[in-house]
Amino acid sequence: MRLLIINPNISQSVTDLIEAEARRTVAPDTQILMATAQNGVAYIETRFEALLGGHAAAVIAGEQLGNYDAVIVAAFGDPGLLALKEVLDVPVVGLTEAALMTAAQLGQRISIIAISHRITSWYRECVEQNGLLGRLASIRHLDRPLRDAGSVQQDHAQRLLELSQLAIREDGADVLILAGAPLAGLARGLAGQLPVPVVDGVSCAVAQAQLLHRLQAGLAREGSFARPPAKPNQGLPAGLQALLTQA
Repeated sequence: MRLLIINPNISQSVTDLIEAEARRTVAPDTQILMATAQNGVAYIETRFEALLGGHAAAVIAGEQLGNYDAVIVAAFGDPGLLALKEVLDVPVVGLTEAALMTAAQLGQRISIIAISHRITSWYRECVEQNGLLGRLASIRHLDRPLRDAGSVQQDHAQRLLELSQLAIREDGADVLILAGAPLAGLARGLAGQLPVPVVDGVSCAVAQAQLLHRLQAGLAREGSFARPPAKPNQGLPAGLQALLTQA
């Protein structure tokens, strides 16, 4: 199996974190292809930035068409995820949906630990889109400036642990999600320090992408994920043109 993992922001340091966690989880017979957005922002925390990230993810998916058997959109909030599900004939998995579905199997009440305050409204909308808003206990977040997206874990290690403990003790969380690619791999370090399960979006997405590929459940020929209808277009990047052409 060939797995394309797309970081839809421009931070190579974050891509490195994603890859390291993915390789801890991936099956021996799965090949990983990493890709980083060539344009956009350092890390995504608003709806508009998610729009840019979704565009970048679609361009990469089109440019690499034929080189993968499944795709992961490796940003919490899943920018471009549903759109890519429409145009691709392979499984497409996002960090948010993968983490939420896994967390829902591990506990009833779910808390999310995020890297900024601004990001929380968009995250709440993402939880609602996945049908789990009623099981969301809280979204706790860092409230300090970020020096670099790739160093969040080192710069804010103690505060991230404190936020996790607060989510359990004050919000009643049964399971925690450490949200966002900048926190990739941190769940492994915190798991032994916390009394509830801790979920990492990258490892969940890798596991689920492999499972969906092996299930071969079929393709959407009707319904909302059927391919877009053919129509005239112009001025599109080559990657987007490739997706529309195959669709």
